[in-house]
Amino acid sequence: MNTPVSIRPQGDIAIVTLDNPPVNAISAAVRKALWQAVEEIDADPTLRAAILICEGRTFIAGADVREFGQTPEPPHLPDLVDHLEAARVPWIAAIHGAALGGGFEIAMGCRFRVAVPQAKIGLPEVTLGIIPGASGTVRTPRLAGVEVAVDLVTSGKPMAAPKAREHGLIDAVIEGDLEAGAIAFAKAALAKPLPAPISERPVAAMDDAFWEAKRKLAEKQGHRAPLEALAAIRRATELPFTEAMAAERESFLALRSSDEAAALRAVFFAERAAPRPDTLRDVSPRKLAQVGVVGGGTMGAGIAAALRSAGLPVVLIERDDQALARGIDTLAKTFAGAIKRGKLTEEARDALMAGVTGATDYAALSECDLVIEAVFEELSVKRQVFENLITHCRRDAILATNTSYIDPREIFAGLPGAERFIGLHFFSPAQIMKLLEIVPLPETAPEVLATAFALAKQLNKIPVRAGICEGFIGNRILKRYRAEAETLVRDGVPIAQIDAAMRGYGFRMGPFEAQDLGGLDIAYLQREGARAMGQDVPETLGDILVGAGRKGQKTGGGWYDYSQGDRTPQPSTRVAELLAGHIAKDAPNLEDAQIAAQLIAAMAAEGEAILDEGIADKASDIDLVEIHGYGFPRWKGGPMFASGKHR
Repeated sequence: MNTPVSIRPQGDIAIVTLDNPPVNAISAAVRKALWQAVEEIDADPTLRAAILICEGRTFIAGADVREFGQTPEPPHLPDLVDHLEAARVPWIAAIHGAALGGGFEIAMGCRFRVAVPQAKIGLPEVTLGIIPGASGTVRTPRLAGVEVAVDLVTSGKPMAAPKAREHGLIDAVIEGDLEAGAIAFAKAALAKPLPAPISERPVAAMDDAFWEAKRKLAEKQGHRAPLEALAAIRRATELPFTEAMAAERESFLALRSSDEAAALRAVFFAERAAPRPDTLRDVSPRKLAQVGVVGGGTMGAGIAAALRSAGLPVVLIERDDQALARGIDTLAKTFAGAIKRGKLTEEARDALMAGVTGATDYAALSECDLVIEAVFEELSVKRQVFENLITHCRRDAILATNTSYIDPREIFAGLPGAERFIGLHFFSPAQIMKLLEIVPLPETAPEVLATAFALAKQLNKIPVRAGICEGFIGNRILKRYRAEAETLVRDGVPIAQIDAAMRGYGFRMGPFEAQDLGGLDIAYLQREGARAMGQDVPETLGDILVGAGRKGQKTGGGWYDYSQGDRTPQPSTRVAELLAGHIAKDAPNLEDAQIAAQLIAAMAAEGEAILDEGIADKASDIDLVEIHGYGFPRWKGGPMFASGKHR
């Protein structure tokens, strides 16, 4: 039987190589092999150190997801970490790629840690609704201090090797060959007294004010795991190592079986599968060397920014020089915002802008492999764009519309080359929002669809295939959600209570606060357009408000009133007057949880209809749309998961 671990002596240093493709996950076989390697090396008196290094593209990237939900086999990971730390010879973890979760806990069991500059370390367990369970909350504060441990563990965000070195999480950054550098480091380290094992190092106590401030930050994440992680780190500062470890393990096991952990695992697996639909596994995407964007407004500039950040040269088209200048300026401001947030340097901004070509002549798109239309949401305007594109683009260029409501078949009707047409529904701001609804036409070629999914992966977005219907997946469910919220208002439930109930459930904003922010007139105009085409669209409460000039924050009032310069929603007597004749006198006495349950059930019911009609391929796709496009709390798993409809 092949073992995932091999040992190769290099003089008096053992090179221990782990090879468990694709990401060297910590399976039962890996744990057993590493345990045996410790014993084998300790039994060889000629060996003075061991270097743990990994094959493939990464160090140990965490637990084996195939074992999620299963009873783990011994040796358990905490015991393996202790076994490494107690070894006769000191171990050195040589990290490339990522050392995450249990992978970094194994690295902390080693006496030293070195890494290449591009490597990352992290303890992302809270993103799966759990906490580190093999000393992450107990050894980390002893290694790098309490504040660093709190930030690393409660955020779940990885840290780059140079910063990790600054904080003491690793001992050296290795330039050049990792194995050679690790050997040189080991020889130098052996010439000096060894540092104490991490479990024996002191940890500073922090005052109550520190813990309270960190508790408030962790609480903002909305779910239990960050708070439990914080509590575990605090115990690590107040209890002996062994007791803190026992408490960490108890908390880890309790969270592992929680509803939140189950929801976050489901989201993890759905996200992992999203870029690779089974139906496209044998279809090769086309290569994209240059992409065109038609429209330099907020959405078009956001799409261009996302493309440039992914390394794709962009040709930006606008109708005239003045509009083009505004579009380029909007794009520049987008990158300027990233500089202010510390996400981008000025040099990087200059390089990104240098990759943008602006033009008013569609002939500039002649060499583009893909062109994305992002103009006003009006059928005649979009059709005119594609008539121009058909004339000026290569016959094999993919042509995509960024429409949120219009049927793509109407946009492309009568145009030649239907196999290359597709809908790409970005969400605003496009350079930030992770969701991309991919809407193929019946004639769209498989390789064109595969290219859309490959583009989403390149842009670091979550792609979901959506069938053609009004609003596709996300906006269709949003319409149902808002309608159900209005039903509650008609029943007499206060607007503010409905919003509070959804914030309590985990949304950042309630349905009425969100409408005021985005503008009530957007959905109103869509309804008016449908009415103009002869559709029977009943009057909504939102229509009444728009008719009275209340379009949201931009007009100083929508569902709420707003003071000038203040976005805090205030209950509105004017809204009460406008809607009085439409609201029941005997309001039901609903708890917030009942309100949230009713609204989530409505979303899930619409999701079921979407599945039945084939608009979505699976329930998890609907959940991804709601989480990444509409602010559904991740730790609830999405409306389908939360309602038990994740079939």
